[in-house]
Amino acid sequence: MNLKSISFFILALFTFGAFAQEQQPEGGRQINIVYGANFTKDEAQFPGASIFSKDDERQVQFEHQGADLWCDIAIFYAEENRLKAIGNIRLQQGDSIEMNSGKMDYDGNSKLAKAWEKVDLTNGQMTLTTDTLYFDREKQQAYYNSGGKVIDSANVLTSIVGTYFMTPKKYQFQRKVHIDNPDYIIDSEQLDYYTTSKNAYMYGPSTITGEEYKIYCERGFYDTTIEQGYGIKNTRIDYDNKIIEGDSLYFDKATEFASATNNIQITDTINNGVIRAHYAEVHKAKDSVFATKRAVSISLVQKDSLYMHGDTLMVTGKEEERVLRAFRNAKFYKTDLSGKCDSIHFEEKTGITQLITNPVLWNVDNQITGDSIHLISDLETDKLDSLKVIENAFIISLDTISGTEYNQAKGINLNGKFIENELKIIDLDKNTELIYYIYNDDQELIGVNKSKSSKIRLEMANNDIEDITFYVDPDGDIFPEDEWEQQSKKFKGFIWRGDERIMSKEEIFDEDDNNIELVKIRGIDNPIDIDAEENERQNNQNDPINAPNTKAVKPKKPVLKKKEQTP
Repeated sequence: MNLKSISFFILALFTFGAFAQEQQPEGGRQINIVYGANFTKDEAQFPGASIFSKDDERQVQFEHQGADLWCDIAIFYAEENRLKAIGNIRLQQGDSIEMNSGKMDYDGNSKLAKAWEKVDLTNGQMTLTTDTLYFDREKQQAYYNSGGKVIDSANVLTSIVGTYFMTPKKYQFQRKVHIDNPDYIIDSEQLDYYTTSKNAYMYGPSTITGEEYKIYCERGFYDTTIEQGYGIKNTRIDYDNKIIEGDSLYFDKATEFASATNNIQITDTINNGVIRAHYAEVHKAKDSVFATKRAVSISLVQKDSLYMHGDTLMVTGKEEERVLRAFRNAKFYKTDLSGKCDSIHFEEKTGITQLITNPVLWNVDNQITGDSIHLISDLETDKLDSLKVIENAFIISLDTISGTEYNQAKGINLNGKFIENELKIIDLDKNTELIYYIYNDDQELIGVNKSKSSKIRLEMANNDIEDITFYVDPDGDIFPEDEWEQQSKKFKGFIWRGDERIMSKEEIFDEDDNNIELVKIRGIDNPIDIDAEENERQNNQNDPINAPNTKAVKPKKPVLKKKEQTP
């Protein structure tokens, strides 16, 4: 050992001894030197600092409260308990957290590290890269504010601002958040991402774009591994040629299923039809929609909207083979045509709309009843073409001049013909009967036609009878007013249902429909404790979003309180 080597060895011993004798900061936060390698000082450039640099064997190494730091050069301020690290820096905390960079400032009192120049941080499951990263070991958080990228086994995530919370292993990304996955892309203003479960929670305007769907929401959840989740607050799904909007929407790619709760609108972009309700389900594989709770279907018929309502609506079948069903308390309304019955069945392939069980139809002022009523549309033009009443056909209209009497026509069956959406011809067959009040131009009663025949044809103009034709052995007379008072003024089976007539689209809903208490959706008005929800989800195997193999698909705790049972 030469004189120079002996001098350096003595100086190193003295320096290490001085460090050991110095009073450590409060709480035992002193940074410890594990391997100093080459030692020097430069008071002109780094006053009060000790400078350590690597040798041929090892890098400089420091230890501080469960973390080790290696670098090529360290400028160590012992009294201030801080250091500057330069070159090939590696900070290791425990068995999982490792951070690499070109330069770093570390404060032992605050346990805050600032790293820059090609920074990367990994926890064994993902890698974060950025230009500048702040690592707060006291709070166990790392954050950046000048752009960063996170890569895990499934996703590439980028944002302007990001924070990594090490205890729940969660990232919080803000500003221009983007997730790139081979199967989908997510864009959001704020997104919390858990690296273990790969669950994402979104805030602000957010869009998820998959191969066959697109989801927009301003608050939501998404399991990135199985493409399943929900959205709340201004949510929309473009799915299977349908646009689904509502307060809360749930989506599952594997089962090809979506459901919606509260203030829902489903738009069929091919048929230009709309369904509104407060609960709905869409089954892509079955090409079906199920809707309830103030459910209404809206379609365009000859520039006039047709509103159809039932306690439950179902639409099934592929394009041009759609079948629409309205169950229980079914009603419909358009400007000149309305009706009600127990259920309605419409088949696009045949153009036939069936009113089933106790049906009644109002064509302007004409009330039409029978055992079963069919409305038939022209398949090429989609215009109303004809009307059929099967068994016990009965037409009644209030005589508007007297205001107390009724025009009536009845038979076994009825066939009607629409021309330009107006009922022009009515044919009554078998055992037909007629009562019709006749007036002159001064609206004075001339008499009442009461007749029978095998068949009657009524030709209409401006929704009033213009001409009456009797076929095969007609029998009847026109009774003057004084003689008419002695006649029976109503046919057998007469039932006037004018008080049930639907006069507007609002009247298709009854009191129960208008007083539905909507399900309370958690998270729309008040923030959700996302960490608590994520913990609940990971520990609840009955949660459909947490159990990818389950058949259950309706959102429960993540979205709704158990205030009302969702169908």
